[in-house]
Amino acid sequence: MSDTAGTPPAGGGTLGPGAGASASGAGRALRGRRRRTAGAGLGAAALFAVAAGTGWAVYAHLEGNITADEAAAAELARFERERPTALAEDARNILLIGSDSRSGDENRRYGRDPGTERSDTVILLHLPADRGSATAVSLPRDLMVHVPDCPGRDGTRAGPVFTMFNRAFQEGGSACAVRTVEKLTGIRVDHHVVVDFHGFKEMVEAVDGVEVCLREPVDDEAAELKLPAGRVTLNGEQALGYVRARKSLGDGSDTHRMERQQRFLGALVNKVSGNDVLLNPAKLYPVLNAATSALTTDPELANLRGLYELVRGLRDIPAEHVQFLTVPREPYPDDADRDRLSQPAAHELFERLRRDAPVTVARDAPRSSGTESGTAAPAGNSDGANTVSDGGVTPDESGGRPGGAPEEASPAPTFSGSTAAEDACV
Repeated sequence: MSDTAGTPPAGGGTLGPGAGASASGAGRALRGRRRRTAGAGLGAAALFAVAAGTGWAVYAHLEGNITADEAAAAELARFERERPTALAEDARNILLIGSDSRSGDENRRYGRDPGTERSDTVILLHLPADRGSATAVSLPRDLMVHVPDCPGRDGTRAGPVFTMFNRAFQEGGSACAVRTVEKLTGIRVDHHVVVDFHGFKEMVEAVDGVEVCLREPVDDEAAELKLPAGRVTLNGEQALGYVRARKSLGDGSDTHRMERQQRFLGALVNKVSGNDVLLNPAKLYPVLNAATSALTTDPELANLRGLYELVRGLRDIPAEHVQFLTVPREPYPDDADRDRLSQPAAHELFERLRRDAPVTVARDAPRSSGTESGTAAPAGNSDGANTVSDGGVTPDESGGRPGGAPEEASPAPTFSGSTAAEDACV
């Protein structure tokens, strides 16, 4: 849909089917259509009249819902010189953080530690310059990474440390998570969005639930989740239990948990993007109200104009081009309960995202390797030259591939993943 869709032609006229037909045939059809739509036209006029009178109040309310993460913006500005350079001008990379904060009455019921806030889910969302697709990359909580020197939530700085990825957000907040991801991937993070438990539930409720497919019944007391097998529409509370459960769904691993989260997000994308929501003001406003109330974002996104500029190019992305995958990784040698990046597949994925090259996913692609082409092209840092290390990318003085060798052409890799168009019941 173009940005000018729905704009009437100059002079206030109306264009309809058969505009070039004869006056007799087109005239009769036009008069019939006018009679049939007279009632709808009056209803629309009344709706626009109400909207004109209340539009500013609604706009102000929705914009006021969004929380601007000013502290993170200030911290990132301090380290601007060491952050990666964006190579594709109109592409955008957004870090989506699902917080397990227990603060507030609605979140406290999920735990007893209101002072702790961890990254329950982290996804790096890449939107290419042409907005023809969207690629969401899950980053495991237990991935071993180099966390830079970040200020703690109490204001002290502990220095850089090699640890689990979710410690970055827990100890240093969203700015530390952004800097850790940039160090790990060499990709410039343009925006970040944080959503807590309560916000997630409200968004699901606003769309009247989201349908998922369960291959077997679920009875998980810890997640407060009891569901039958087959297609089930989850309300907000059930959806939260579904995406957080580990022991009762799949094999209990974080791998299956992330895949389940990806499938749920695909179903949520389909529900929100459907005409039943987008073209229904009675449903669209609750969705916007819930979404804006749930968000803490960088200041650039913390307003309706910023959000609109970000999402307006996504309206025409087909569901099969909304892709989900988990970063290629393997067990960490010193602790099988932890992960590390699987190379060269992770390196190749990061480089393709950084340079805005196409990414292809398939369910039958190997999990441990996203490429069949051998050595991957180097990912980049702020100077555009890096090699791989255990925790991400480090500078390479040759300015290119390790050892200064020229980059060789290779087939585009396929990564293990899924799309929003896939039916989990099939």
